[in-house]
Amino acid sequence: MPSVLVHAPDEPVTLSAQAAKRLLERGDGDAALLYLALLRRHGDAPPRSLAGELRWERGRIEAAEAVLRDLGLIAPQSPPAEPADEPPAYRQDEVAGKLEESEDFRRLTAEVERKLGKRLTTADLSALLGLYDYLGLPADVIYLLVCHCAERTAARFGPGRRPTLRQIEREGYAWARRGVDTQAAAAEYLRDYGRKQGALPGFMRALQLGDRPPAAGEEKYLLQWLEWGFSPEAAALAYDKTVLKCHEFKWSYCNGILRRWHEAGLHTVDEIEAGDRRPQPPAASGAQSAPGRAGGNAWMRKYIQQREKEG
Repeated sequence: MPSVLVHAPDEPVTLSAQAAKRLLERGDGDAALLYLALLRRHGDAPPRSLAGELRWERGRIEAAEAVLRDLGLIAPQSPPAEPADEPPAYRQDEVAGKLEESEDFRRLTAEVERKLGKRLTTADLSALLGLYDYLGLPADVIYLLVCHCAERTAARFGPGRRPTLRQIEREGYAWARRGVDTQAAAAEYLRDYGRKQGALPGFMRALQLGDRPPAAGEEKYLLQWLEWGFSPEAAALAYDKTVLKCHEFKWSYCNGILRRWHEAGLHTVDEIEAGDRRPQPPAASGAQSAPGRAGGNAWMRKYIQQREKEG
């Protein structure tokens, strides 16, 4: 009987009998597919970096990865290393080798060049490879990252402006620290980012700063206030207190007011105004110590009277 398999001789993938036996006995199709994808990469790719290639959500690939570890088919998981302060620098031959062996990375490079409208230099490719190989971000997530950075740069500096690969790399490390490493997680992050950006003009108007977009340092304050749960109306109250105290608006002073409200659990306008109306405990004064002095005088009069009787 002729073979029913169609084999591509230029892409040999060897599955050992022992590995096949373990996978068949476990009966987990996702684990088997992930193992085949790892074999195709010769074990050089972190399992979670294959989420885009397999079109899986994060939870699905983590479950399959856990099965392979349980079967002893991939190495035990070690604690994830913190990204280095300085991203790895890949040599030109390493970049060329990855472009030659990885169709996924080749396609990503071409799409990024189209999006940014330029030919990537060796330094650019090294930064892109760091996101793909060192951080293990899937190619589809990296492309969403590039699109996000391009839109953000155009919105801030005008149409036609493009981010550098170093700027994209820094944002990619921020995504990795937040766990944004699947298409679903990236979509959720971008929705949240859009919601926050839509709220910023209201804060700028509440602070009497007009309709201009906030500068980078100003945006950090505003995003922090959003994280704390404040509205533009609450920020307007902090603005009034700041100007009354400082006779001008100061970001750091206004931020201190909002931080104290946040630590006190006061976030809405009603909560803040109610908190400001709470009676304060009376301070110590001379009038409060009068009873003590009166008690001392009575004791002294009694002592003098006793001495007079004895005399």
